[in-house]
Amino acid sequence: MAWWVWVLAGFGLLVVEIVTPGGLFALFFGISAFAVGILVAVGLGGPDWFQWALFAALSVFLLAVLRKRLRGSLAAPGKPVDTMVGETAILLEDLAARGVAKAELRGTTWEARSDQETTLKKGQRCRVERVEGLTLWLRPE
Repeated sequence: MAWWVWVLAGFGLLVVEIVTPGGLFALFFGISAFAVGILVAVGLGGPDWFQWALFAALSVFLLAVLRKRLRGSLAAPGKPVDTMVGETAILLEDLAARGVAKAELRGTTWEARSDQETTLKKGQRCRVERVEGLTLWLRPE
């Protein structure tokens, strides 16, 4: 195959990677197509069957070696929800014993619950004991 076909295929695969959400698969196939295109352009491509075999082998190799590392380095740094344990939330309404109310934490309103036998008052500062889904379990400070 002509070198420019491989380069065009490489561009097409990179576009596919950009417009599809987060798999990081087409990227390695695009890079492999570029590499095969360069080899063909300098006269080292060989027959068509060899170009396809080289494309497949290089794609699988890059996918196996680099995908996990690249996904790890591109992952958004941030605290998981679990790290809110121990932080301070402020009640936006009274929280009856074993009841449900709203609390504010990190500028967001959350559903709040408590195992306490006493009512916690609106405006009271509470510590987060645990997080279950979108519910904060609170205890008074």
